[in-house]
Amino acid sequence: MSHNPVTVQVAQKPAHLKAVGIGGGVLAVFAVIFGLALRYHEHHELVQWTDAQLIPSVRLAPSMDPAKDHAITLPGHLEAWDSAPIHARVGGYLKAWYKDIGDKVKAGDVLATIDTPELDQQLEQAKAVLAKAQADANLANITSRRWQHLLSSDSVSKQEADEKSGEAEAAQATVLAAKADVDRLNALEAFKKIVAPFDGTVTARRTDVGDLITANSESGPELFTVADTNRMRLYVSVPEVNADSIKPGMKVTLSVPELPGRTFQATLVGSSDAINQTSGSLLAQFVATNDDGALKPGDYADVQLNLPVNPNLVSVPASALIFRSRGAQVAVLGPDGRAHLHEVHIAVDLGTTLQIDQGLKATDEVIENPPDSLMDGDKVRVDADNTDQNLAAQDGSSEKSRDSAR
Repeated sequence: MSHNPVTVQVAQKPAHLKAVGIGGGVLAVFAVIFGLALRYHEHHELVQWTDAQLIPSVRLAPSMDPAKDHAITLPGHLEAWDSAPIHARVGGYLKAWYKDIGDKVKAGDVLATIDTPELDQQLEQAKAVLAKAQADANLANITSRRWQHLLSSDSVSKQEADEKSGEAEAAQATVLAAKADVDRLNALEAFKKIVAPFDGTVTARRTDVGDLITANSESGPELFTVADTNRMRLYVSVPEVNADSIKPGMKVTLSVPELPGRTFQATLVGSSDAINQTSGSLLAQFVATNDDGALKPGDYADVQLNLPVNPNLVSVPASALIFRSRGAQVAVLGPDGRAHLHEVHIAVDLGTTLQIDQGLKATDEVIENPPDSLMDGDKVRVDADNTDQNLAAQDGSSEKSRDSAR
């Protein structure tokens, strides 16, 4: 039995299948490399985005016109040039009143009359006392002359004659005292008529017919108030830092809430020349003409003062201020793109705007609404969109302000 070797035939793969396999492997390798590169790129972008988010975004405060900033607006109040609360000098009952609130009056016009029965009786009694004193003085004079005649014939002593002369003089003095009392009561009788002390307008009437009138009562209300409103006194409290700007002849512009869009002119007539320790301000008094009666006593007024520009002052919005343990600070954008905190001194607080006289220069780029966590030297990113919008809004408000001023 013979054994013949069996020859095994191995099937050979086609060449094109081999090329496909190699190409697939290469593609797989490239796919892995691309995926890793894409993942690395995304990771790198995520890191950059995360780092960018850690940098606070800030916006710069708009630049302010120093000339406009120094046209400051201060509160003021108006009073009549002359104003007189009229009280009664005699007691009694109000008999009648003739002028009411809003009536125009001339000096000496009768506002009301008072019925004074007690005063009338006192006057009659004083007249009777004067008549008796005059009669007594007449008798004393006659007696004194008679005793002087008797003294010439030595019928009476000199002492007795002198006594009669003294009695005559005392009686005459009694007459003068009684006459003075009558004159006093006559003067009080004139106060039965309440009259206007000057030309003006009745601004208050706090009495009516039949009211009990108490004389010289400081605690009670006045019967009438008369005010001269042809001119008005304007009182303004000027901050101490601007006190030196108040000069004789200075003019200001004022407006009142009830007359929007209308302005009035007032001229300085004087100041207190002293700083109030409580308010830290100088009281200035201005006069404004009021021919048409548009201004009312007691009005609140917005007063615009055009003050000379102080080159040492820098105006910033109040929202730029930072209060920390080191006091008032302002964040400034440096050329290195980092925030730098400057300690500042506030010269004038105008509400929405602060005037800084120490710690800032006019060329500093102030950061508005800085984050609470912002520290000195922190890198910041300027939000250009918000800054542009803020500048546009500032320009628009400035244009509106100029239009309203015109």
